[in-house]
Amino acid sequence: MSNTYDKMYRSGIWLILLLAAGCFSCQNEPGLYEEVVELDRVRVLRDAEENYLLPIKTITSAQCERSEGGLHDFYSEGDYWWPDPENPEGPYIRKDGLTNPDNFTAHRIFMRDLSLIVPNLVAAYIIGGEEKYAERAIEHLVAWFVNPETRMNPNMLYSQAIFGRVSGRGIGIIDAIHLVEVVKAAKVLEDKGLLKEQDLTEIKRWFAQFNEWITTHPYGIDERDNGNNHSTCWAMQVAMYASFTGNDSLLSETRRFFENTLIPEQLAPDGSFPKELARTKPYGYSLFNLDATYTLTHILAGNQHEDVWRFSYQDSLVLSKAIEFMFPYIRDKSSWPYPDDVMYFEDWPMRHISLLFAYQAYGDNKYLELWKTLPAASDEQEVIRNFFIRQPVLWVEK
Repeated sequence: MSNTYDKMYRSGIWLILLLAAGCFSCQNEPGLYEEVVELDRVRVLRDAEENYLLPIKTITSAQCERSEGGLHDFYSEGDYWWPDPENPEGPYIRKDGLTNPDNFTAHRIFMRDLSLIVPNLVAAYIIGGEEKYAERAIEHLVAWFVNPETRMNPNMLYSQAIFGRVSGRGIGIIDAIHLVEVVKAAKVLEDKGLLKEQDLTEIKRWFAQFNEWITTHPYGIDERDNGNNHSTCWAMQVAMYASFTGNDSLLSETRRFFENTLIPEQLAPDGSFPKELARTKPYGYSLFNLDATYTLTHILAGNQHEDVWRFSYQDSLVLSKAIEFMFPYIRDKSSWPYPDDVMYFEDWPMRHISLLFAYQAYGDNKYLELWKTLPAASDEQEVIRNFFIRQPVLWVEK
């Protein structure tokens, strides 16, 4: 072999070895799933030890004498409605952004607790492998959606009632956003073969009926047409429940609603949500609507609509600009150029799922790195109410 060919041969061998080493390194480099597990392992398993022992409570565990519904009907009262100082026994009056602490909240708390417990237990099963956590999660699901003695009726007829004015309202449907991650956890249990056929069938039946109600009842139509984050959360719920129950036609309808209504009516060319910026809590509501918008997008993208992340409306309203707009204000809240929220401004931001979904969709590492630095949980009830995706391990592919 000549010196020239000998050099080429040896160079080729080294090149092959380098490429092989690089490939081996890539194969062993942790992916997003592994990063999320590593980040959340301690938190998830610690919380699961406590959640495993908690008693099961559905809406039948408490009743309000002001509700016009029955034992199995969800009931809540509007947050921002207060007694009228000039007419204490008369209809309540509105104080936007100021929550009345004397309103009935038990059912909302029970539903939020469900959303804290079930996804956490399923996440603990995924991370730690102990089936007891999955089994306990299933017990909660059966109590809420299957057992005739404890189940909730699949509607929200009596939510967001206002004393002296209405027995329920369409905007009460937003109380059910906490079922979105519960359904995600149920889907994981189904995929793992742990949610058995009869219970699975009944749970899916419940959510199919609930979806039928929120897409056809006047309250559901009102919520769909609300125009701000309520419309976003309506669509997010419809998409999640349709995905779980295999309603592809409803998913397609939701995709059209997203493209033809939600984005044109809510997103500004700079990526802001003007209707949220006009509220008394512009920072919190902007974060909330961004999380809901990107969760909806993630659900649609996972059901044969992958291109939805690149959506733009008439080349002027670009979905990706929504995260670009909020990113600097999540990173440094002191740079927020709008009024501070009237309440709870100091409690935001959290580890917002919109950052994680943006990283998955657009590949910019800055979103992931910022997401890792933010708090994953809070004891503040207002944060728990508006921070509805808490177990990211359920949402990332292994």
